[in-house]
Amino acid sequence: MPGMNLTRDEAAERAAHLSVDSYQVQVDFTAGDQRFGSHTTVTFRCNQPGWSSFIDWVGAQPELISLNGQLLDPAQVYDGTRIQVAHLAAVNTLTVTGTCPYMNTGEGVHRFVDPADGEVYLYTQFEVADARRMFAVFDQPDLKASYTFSVTAPAHWQVFSVSPTSVPTPVREGVARWDFSPTPALASYVTAVVAGPYEGATATYTDSNGRQVPLGVYCRSSLRQFLNTQEMLLVTQQGFEFFENLFHVPYPFEKYDQIFVPEFNAGAMENAGCVTILEDYVERSKVTEAFIERRAETVLHELAHMWFGDLVTMRWWDDLWLNESFATFASVLCQVEATRWTNGWTTFANVEKTWACRQDQLPSTHPIVADINDLEDVEVNFDGITYAKGAAVLKQLVSWVGREQFFHGIHHYFTSYAWGNATLADLLAHLEKACGKDMQAWARQWLQTSGITTLRADCDVEPDAQGVLRYTRFTLIQQAAQVPADHTQVWRDHQLRLGLYHRDVTTGVITCQDSIEACVSGQHTELPQMVGQVQPDLLLLNDQDLAYAKIRFDQRSMNTLIESINHIDDDLARVLCWSAAWDMTRDAELRASDYLTLITHGIVREHDSAMLRSLLRQGELCAALYIDPARQEQATAALADTFWSALQQAQAGSDAQLQLMRAFAGLARSRDHQQVVHNVLIGRLRLPGLVVDTDLRWGLLHSLVSYGYLPATAIDEELARDDTATGQRHAATARAALPTPQAKRETWDELISNDDLPNSIRNAMIAGFAPVHQRELISGYRQEYFSTIDQVWKTRTNDTAQNLITGLYPSLSIDTQTLDMTDEWMAQHPESPASLRRLLREAQDGVRRALRVQEFDRQG
Repeated sequence: MPGMNLTRDEAAERAAHLSVDSYQVQVDFTAGDQRFGSHTTVTFRCNQPGWSSFIDWVGAQPELISLNGQLLDPAQVYDGTRIQVAHLAAVNTLTVTGTCPYMNTGEGVHRFVDPADGEVYLYTQFEVADARRMFAVFDQPDLKASYTFSVTAPAHWQVFSVSPTSVPTPVREGVARWDFSPTPALASYVTAVVAGPYEGATATYTDSNGRQVPLGVYCRSSLRQFLNTQEMLLVTQQGFEFFENLFHVPYPFEKYDQIFVPEFNAGAMENAGCVTILEDYVERSKVTEAFIERRAETVLHELAHMWFGDLVTMRWWDDLWLNESFATFASVLCQVEATRWTNGWTTFANVEKTWACRQDQLPSTHPIVADINDLEDVEVNFDGITYAKGAAVLKQLVSWVGREQFFHGIHHYFTSYAWGNATLADLLAHLEKACGKDMQAWARQWLQTSGITTLRADCDVEPDAQGVLRYTRFTLIQQAAQVPADHTQVWRDHQLRLGLYHRDVTTGVITCQDSIEACVSGQHTELPQMVGQVQPDLLLLNDQDLAYAKIRFDQRSMNTLIESINHIDDDLARVLCWSAAWDMTRDAELRASDYLTLITHGIVREHDSAMLRSLLRQGELCAALYIDPARQEQATAALADTFWSALQQAQAGSDAQLQLMRAFAGLARSRDHQQVVHNVLIGRLRLPGLVVDTDLRWGLLHSLVSYGYLPATAIDEELARDDTATGQRHAATARAALPTPQAKRETWDELISNDDLPNSIRNAMIAGFAPVHQRELISGYRQEYFSTIDQVWKTRTNDTAQNLITGLYPSLSIDTQTLDMTDEWMAQHPESPASLRRLLREAQDGVRRALRVQEFDRQG
């Protein structure tokens, strides 16, 4: 629950007095379908005998608590989240026995029953502090210890943990026990137990010491036929070799299992040697290249964590960004240099940096090094700054200090703090020693300030003797970030390139003819090296994407983009232009109508899968939220026509064909468009190369039932064809999207009142509740939202509460009343947690931005 807090000061005090030697953890998964048995013996030391502290244990029913041989009364020492341990000795042994509840929220020990065969699957998710839901533990990252897990479970299951899986010992008929060897010193949040009849494939990797490291990839039995183990193992082996060569530190654990698990809340989790991955990454139907690329990045991201996060762990969650940013940067670097995704930095610019830019302009923006006062602060800081901005800044840092020097420092950081904890200051010290540059000054500028600056060109051009326009003056203007008043505005130093792109008069292709290096500092930077250069058709201020900054275009460049953005031959340059144009639209500097024109001209020839996915989504969002409301219906219909036209031109069986079909179906508001979608669904209209497989069928059906073209019974019929866990999620989304007051009321009441909904079904219902074209139908729930969010936050687990608060916010009610109601709620609840208020401010900012962009489009 959001109230189960631990402050940084409490954690620091506990770590100052205690050190933990080992945990002996026994869990019994045969005790029923509601609870499991848990028995913990922890040995720990106290440097101040007589001191008192507490150990974490949540939601359990204690049967026995013993400290140093003395029984403690659970009613006196346990309050539901903490067990008080008083009068500690120099060396202590604590034993805690009881039962703990299974979870259906993707936290603690998550229990799932596969509707396909009735089999039970379990997995643990302990980040940020949910190991305490399985056993008694000092649940903070800097109290590392060795863990010895013993698991009793049905004999036909497989059981995984950090250590290699042992040969099970029979306990009784149909039941066995798996005894795992002790782990190295680990933080509690990266330990794990995964259990159930998982199936998969194995391989080995020979590490830099000649050791054979077992590799495994697994999923539920009913999904095994779809699991692409060959590609998963190939990417994993490529990552192993790349990271060992890059870090010059062998893989630190004994084996490496990757297990696709159901109803997971995140993309994946870096449990040491036992990674859990979102099951949606198992492709049971045709998927896009963008999907496959993202899965590979996820695999490599978690593998990088084995060194950065698991081997060396942050002391407290202030340095969460270091874990996530480094893993993000390292995974893309590995993709580009060791796998077939050599365009990884192009995707990074399109996806991660766009995410970072958006997050950095919210009222909740914060420095990369966030001030994490407690666990509540951590829960909302898994954001675009922690992952994406940090990774972009690390990319800049590597360019500044030199790649060899950077990874030389990383190597010594790993070897110096192996199996221990470290801080940002420790890392900077090693980097400074390796490169000889002032890392503290760099950190102050990039890590300790918030917001993103904007770069513009201020220049003059005149014709030369031949009438060719050349620059006679060139200044780069750096505009300080617009951030809340409590943040200091700064101008940062940038190392970047200016790309001069010219159009070939014969072919129309736009290519870079020259690239000018520049050092930008302060508000104005004169660039004499640009004087005399021919004015290009397109001036790209951050060519090659070296800097973290927003860029703007001169009018000549903007005209070039609107007319022929798809003629830019370089993928990265084209993506940077698309991203800048979208950012200008969101900042009310480019009319939303003009952005849709840009999409109309450029989308047909866009071949980059990830970029096409972004353009389709941004086009839909632009038409729905950013166009002048008086023209939104017209704009949406025109965009649907654009998608249909592009779909007809797409290559048969191509990635673009699949993406455009899905996008067109989502915008099929007219009866004619809906008829086309229905004809594709039932096979009356066949597009060459397009296979209407299981998941595409659901996508088409979602659209048709949400528009009222098909009745609710169509959902039941489709579910009968696909009565699987994924099918049930699709059905839940479709039912929530039915365009009737009854469907909305039933969905709302289930979401708000039913604590027993599995998180996957809950999230599916949230996804279906508020289609853009149903904004009038759901407008009446705005008042109910503000009357229920306080109770939701107090009674639900963190992940569940966040999903409900953000997913049900009345973001489609784009008017000042929504802004006022948000402000009123916060004024009436001054004691509400900062993390909740942050979610509301961020959602409110989306409405405020939409109002501003709509007004700009209207004025145009």
